[in-house]
Amino acid sequence: MEITIKRDGLKLYGLLEGTTTIKNDTIAILMHGFKGNLGYDDSKILYALSHYLNQQGIPTLRFDFDGTGHSDGEFKDMTVFSEILDGMKIIDYAHTTMQAKKIYLIGHSQGGVVASMLAAYYRDIITKLVLLAPAATLKDDALKGVCQGSQYDPNHIPETVDVHGFTVGGDYFRTAQLLPIYETAQHYSGPTLLIHGLADNVVSPEASKKYNVIMPNSELHLIPEEGHMFNGSRRQEILELVANFLKN
Repeated sequence: MEITIKRDGLKLYGLLEGTTTIKNDTIAILMHGFKGNLGYDDSKILYALSHYLNQQGIPTLRFDFDGTGHSDGEFKDMTVFSEILDGMKIIDYAHTTMQAKKIYLIGHSQGGVVASMLAAYYRDIITKLVLLAPAATLKDDALKGVCQGSQYDPNHIPETVDVHGFTVGGDYFRTAQLLPIYETAQHYSGPTLLIHGLADNVVSPEASKKYNVIMPNSELHLIPEEGHMFNGSRRQEILELVANFLKN
């Protein structure tokens, strides 16, 4: 079912699936990556994962961050901080309106960074955490002045940067340079699953390796021949890894 959640006057669009009621004892919240959306077809990992989890009896809630998909806002105003604020409202919705007792966070790419930090902020509420190719390298990239091939002066950040046709605001890069990603995530001590493709040419697998070092209760799976979008031949294996982790 379609749902909308408000955050500072913005309407965030989401899909609640695998259930016919709002109140659920268990919910998996899925968070998409930079320039992405909640996943509107099977080519997207969050679409495939959501439906697979539903088949395994786990309801899912996936949504468009502000400025993407069907949610309000402008993409150029998006920052990791704004997505954290979005995520806070989604978690609050799951905890209070849905009255969920088990809340799983699943984040892909930049959504993984957001999920890892939110898990620490809500360490008393989040039951398990899944990070798919978490893009913690976005901080290093911002310090270098690069973003998926686009370049800018990191010491004199412009108002906007064009990244493959997407207008990214300077605030995104200014805040990214000083994000306490690992410093925050390490405070989450719940079960954490890390999955990263060894053929990922967008986010180095080193990011997941570092998460695995600093997070006290984590397991890491490096998948040969799999890229950043997890749309290769090993996708079914990845879906099963996530489902088994959440169910056991």
